[in-house]
Amino acid sequence: MFGLKREINKSFAWKRLEHQAKRMRKTEMRSMFDKDPQRAEKYSISLGNMLVDFSKNRIDDKVFAALLRLAKEAGVAKRIEQMFAGDKINITEKRAVLHIALRNRANKPIYVDGKDVMPEINRVLGKIKDFSDAVRLGEFTGQTGKRLTNIVNIGIGGSDLGPKMATEALKKYWAKDIKCYFISNIDGTACAEVLNKVDPETTLFIVCSKTFTTIETLTNARTCRRWLVDALGEPAVAKHFVAVSTNTEEVAKFGINPENMFEFWDFVGGRYSMWSAIGLIVAIAVGYENFEKMLNGAYEMDQHFRTAEPAKNIPMVLALLSIWYNNFFGIRNHAVVPYDQYLRYLPAYLQQLVMESNGKFVSLDDKFVKYQTSPVVFGGAGTDVQHSFFQMIHQGTSAVPCDFIIPAISHNEIGEHHEILLANVLAQSEALMKGKTVQEAAAELKAAGKSKEEVARLKKYKSFKGNRPSNMIVFKKIDPHTLGMLVAMYEHKTFVEGVIWNIDSFDQMGVELGKQMALRILPELQGNHESVRHDASTKALISFIRGLRK
Repeated sequence: MFGLKREINKSFAWKRLEHQAKRMRKTEMRSMFDKDPQRAEKYSISLGNMLVDFSKNRIDDKVFAALLRLAKEAGVAKRIEQMFAGDKINITEKRAVLHIALRNRANKPIYVDGKDVMPEINRVLGKIKDFSDAVRLGEFTGQTGKRLTNIVNIGIGGSDLGPKMATEALKKYWAKDIKCYFISNIDGTACAEVLNKVDPETTLFIVCSKTFTTIETLTNARTCRRWLVDALGEPAVAKHFVAVSTNTEEVAKFGINPENMFEFWDFVGGRYSMWSAIGLIVAIAVGYENFEKMLNGAYEMDQHFRTAEPAKNIPMVLALLSIWYNNFFGIRNHAVVPYDQYLRYLPAYLQQLVMESNGKFVSLDDKFVKYQTSPVVFGGAGTDVQHSFFQMIHQGTSAVPCDFIIPAISHNEIGEHHEILLANVLAQSEALMKGKTVQEAAAELKAAGKSKEEVARLKKYKSFKGNRPSNMIVFKKIDPHTLGMLVAMYEHKTFVEGVIWNIDSFDQMGVELGKQMALRILPELQGNHESVRHDASTKALISFIRGLRK
């Protein structure tokens, strides 16, 4: 139903882009800027107070037209409408993909199997509002009557990365007495470090597991439960634990009051779930009004994505640029660098969004793909990363496309700090584009008084090839509305990439095999089971580790 009629790499647009890539390898962005004074204006798109400048890319009008033709031949516009209509575009799991319904602020009906999902979504949103307000106002208290001011989110994957990224991004909006903590790793240290910081009487645990069977999440939840019961007794569980789940029976067995279970649905994938009750910790930390503003920002981006013409469609353009480098230049990496300390968890969040969505090698028509799909996404907060991986980005043997993200105004305008930060991000983008020729490096060394021998020795080391692409994403301030826009932008970008690659961006079967094998190895490590058949390396490692643990 959703597969392409023919492989995308055999389409006219793909072949045209292969030809254009050969031409553009010899073209310098420097010269394109020199020839076209309107280049920055031509290759920029604004939405609200957000500007996306993609002019520092190896594209011209011919390339851009061919990229837009590729989106058309891949049927992107049709697939967008199918997603918004509630069609089951997650074909491997036979599910609709409706994270967009969670922030459907127009409240127009959206149907799955003939049923409007909006009444149920609105009911859960109302429940989030009531509960988050009750915690913040001290109306929902712990076992001893004290206010719950330490909020601990227990989840993994999208149930951790999304809310963790969002709460940190919006830290300036937290209630003054609220502190947020996250436990995701099965490593006992993750539990121990959080439990050492909180007081049982003032701690609320949010257990996030759709099935309430996720081994990492439930193991961590049980450890926290024992810690609480040891301090306050068994009845305290119902006053200090809530769940985000669909499994009422298991939630009740755990000791959580089913009235304090917040539902979400199969049409919401884990990595898209921060808009649902998985965002409960966000609503408690920043207040439901600000949580709603985040939904509003995402909705604005949704409507832009659905209605804007392709050439002025931010997620569409960013996706096409990613495909341009990934599939036609053989560049397998992409860096995301937010120049805002509050956004420092955004790259980790996007790693899951992009690579779990599009790290696939089977197409929608049940064939192994014959082209590269997801790039490797990495990043970190500027200016810290300028002193880590930027050496490779500037002088490495392969170009790495970068997304630079920067607010014009900081929440903490201290002295010259933000102007220096702004200067750095603008300089990095310009430096990657312009570079510095060997001749320019030699002239600079000579002007600095270096000897002829030193100039000859150092000029290549001091040169930069340049012509390295980047996008600049600028907005006024990182507030809830802007965060919603930003995250939805990347969600839709990832979706467009998957459509063009003709893969299912909404399953995550690649995470299963390792987990299945871990369940077989666990009893062997515990000495409760004789070794099953393993390769020689794994068998020897199990034996060695058991020896060390004795």
